[in-house]
Formats: sequence, C-alpha cells, structure tokens
Amino acid sequence: MKFDVVIVGGGLVGASLALALKDSGLKIALVESRLPTPLPADDSWDSRVYAISPGSAKFLQAFGVWQALDEDRITPVYKMAVFGDDSAARLDFSAYDIGLTELAFIVENRQLQTAVWNALKRQKKHVKIFCPAECASITWNESHADLHLADGNVLQAALIVGADGLNSWVREQAEIGVVRHSYQQIGVVANFNAEQNHRNVAHQWFRRDGVLALLPLPETLVSMVWSANEERARALLDLSETELCHQVTQASCRALGELQLVTRPAAFPLNFVHVKKLVQPRLALIGDAAHGIHPLAGQGVNLGLRDARELAATIIARGLESDCGDYLLLRRYERARKEDILAMELATDGLQKLFNNTNPTLVRWRNLGLEITNRLPLLKDRLIQHALS
Repeated sequence: MKFDVVIVGGGLVGASLALALKDSGLKIALVESRLPTPLPADDSWDSRVYAISPGSAKFLQAFGVWQALDEDRITPVYKMAVFGDDSAARLDFSAYDIGLTELAFIVENRQLQTAVWNALKRQKKHVKIFCPAECASITWNESHADLHLADGNVLQAALIVGADGLNSWVREQAEIGVVRHSYQQIGVVANFNAEQNHRNVAHQWFRRDGVLALLPLPETLVSMVWSANEERARALLDLSETELCHQVTQASCRALGELQLVTRPAAFPLNFVHVKKLVQPRLALIGDAAHGIHPLAGQGVNLGLRDARELAATIIARGLESDCGDYLLLRRYERARKEDILAMELATDGLQKLFNNTNPTLVRWRNLGLEITNRLPLLKDRLIQHALS
C-alpha cells in the first residue's frame, strides 16, 4: 500500500498532524496500536489535563477539533500566580495586562483525544487509519521507506513521521541518538473540589520537595500536578484520602481553602530527553518523540502541537518539490523548530535544577529572580508571549 505520509502514533499530536494534512491532496496513513479510551458514561473527570495555549487552540480549531469539545468542560485561565519557596517571592501573569482574554485553556486529555479521533473518523477519504496495529520494522530506501506491520501489511511512504511518544520506536529504528536523564521525580496528578472559588487563576508553588500546581477546572474544581521528589511522591500515593487532602491543602498555603478529593491520584515518572536531530531522509519526528521536558511550565503538549503545525505547513508549502520526504525539505522543518524546542528545554530543565537545589545562596538568588521579574513588565511579556503561541 502506497502513501505519501505515514504517521506512527495516534495521540493528540500525531492525529492533529493527520488532520492538518487532510486537504493537502496527499495520501495519509495513521498507525496506532490502540484505540483511545472512550469517554465514561458518567460525568467523572479525567485526572490528566492539558493547559492548551491560545495558539494551539487556534490550530485545533482549524480542522474542527476545538469546536467539538464540550464547552462546559473547558476552563479559561485568566491569571497565573507563581510562588517561590521563601514564602514571599512571587510572579504574576495576567491575560488582561497583555491585551488577551485568556492565558490558556485547561482541557481533559480524554476529551481532546475523543474529539480528535472523532474528527479523524470523518476523514476516511483522506486519512487511512490502521488501528489497532503493531509495527514490526522499517526499511529505509533512497526513494521511500517501507513500514512493515506485524500483520504482514507493508506501508510504503515518501515520509515516515514518528509521533509515538517519549520512548519512540520509530526514533530507535532510525538510530537517532538522545541525551536523557531522570529528574528523580514523579508527577502526581489528581482532581479536587476547592472550598473557595479559584476565579480562573492557575497557582504554582516552587517547593523544596518539588513543584505543586493547582489548575482551574469548571466551578470550584481544580486539577493538581505535583512534581515531587520520588520519596515524597511515593509517600503521597500511600496516603489516605483525608490525609492527602490535608497535605495538599497545607502545601498550597490554603490558597483555595480546604480541598476534597474528586479523582484518585495517578503518577508518572519525569525525564528529560533531548533528541539530537528531528529529521533525516524519509523521516521526521514530532511531539514527545522529538523532545521530553519537565511539566513545570505546562508546555509539553503545546510544544508538540507546534511541531505538527510547522511540519504540516512545511509540507503544504513545498511548492514544486513533489517529494514530501526530501531531506532538504525536512531540514526546513527542523530549522524552524530548533530554537523553540531548545529554549523550552533550557528553561524547564534550568528551573527544575535551580529550585531542586538546597544551596542557601541559590535559594536567595532564585527567589530574588522571581521578585525582579515580577517588577519588569517587558520581561514578563516576553516570557508569556512565547508560551501563548
């Protein structure tokens, strides 16, 4: 079976790329090992949420995904309050101050996955879906690549796109090197009902034992993301419901009053992954296959969606170049994405290391840095504008 583009990985980023290319005139295939988890019959909340930037929302809107979401389950973020670990330093961001209506939108993972897959199912004429399907091997040729599936099917493509996550199989098949290290932290996520209204403000605390964030959900619900040192995280997961609520309430300085648990906590390990190159002949990497950053900035999914947006734009604007897997064409995508990815890697990795250090001098300087930044509107605007794209 011959295609122009075969995308391996049907998560939010890979599926979004397929939809962005649906009207390109190219033959597109999407390979995914499992169907997304269906929405529950009740109104329960997903403990995994994304902070979607206005730029990412606009991208998803372009192919009908954003409008398909349940508006009652999308929460705009108007302000963000960031606190240092000395009980005094803080940094505030406001959408109003930069002439926007919101800084981000908090959306559940499964709501987005369902919307993007429903959109894909309506594009059977333009996108061929292989799901569930397991990949077996890839043969790289000068004029094309052959993706061999476990069921015996062979998909021939001018371009293979790896969108298959942090431990990318496609990246491994292409023998692309990575620089990886563990943060020795675990991300603990759960949803709570707050005693006080969050007023659409996202709160974040840099603590000696990690980074705690409370993100606004509809009404008085909030989503917790606590990137905690491994010992602390395991202790949190072992707590009773009552004790967990108490500890999160205290760690958040009672900013929203008493908290009541709504969803059971879940956890995932935190790692840094720098990918040495994003492209080679017949291959491009996007999303977590192309980079892995700390969640303290909430920008991982937006970084991936910017990859998909840029790769789609590069392919569509290729002009007289008929071969969408041409290396020189793919290098345009890599050059366009390199600065954004590197800046986010350096910022998140640097902040994590800075606030995960007990040196008294560093403690003073990092909190002073928050205070100084908070008093420099132009610097704050530069920081926030990058995250909005």
